[in-house]
Amino acid sequence: MSESRSNRKNLIGFVATRSGDKSVKVNCQFTVLHPVYGKEVKRRTVLHAHDEKNECKVGDKVEIMETRPLSKLKRWRIVRIVEAAKVAIQTAE
Repeated sequence: MSESRSNRKNLIGFVATRSGDKSVKVNCQFTVLHPVYGKEVKRRTVLHAHDEKNECKVGDKVEIMETRPLSKLKRWRIVRIVEAAKVAIQTAE
């Protein structure tokens, strides 16, 4: 079973928000070279992920894995929490 899933993408990012029951938004940062100036520029992408056990908090560093479509936007799921948030970040909810 695990051999057939070895070609799925795995990314590491930080939980930005809890966006509903069993759902989180994960920020994944990466750098690209500017086409003209050659400087490295920081970019990020926001991915909607499925958190089955509702155990992720805002600020946690998590590993996510690509999966089948779970809803309109969710195409990723939480594999594990790599590092818990040091300070609880409060959101306006």
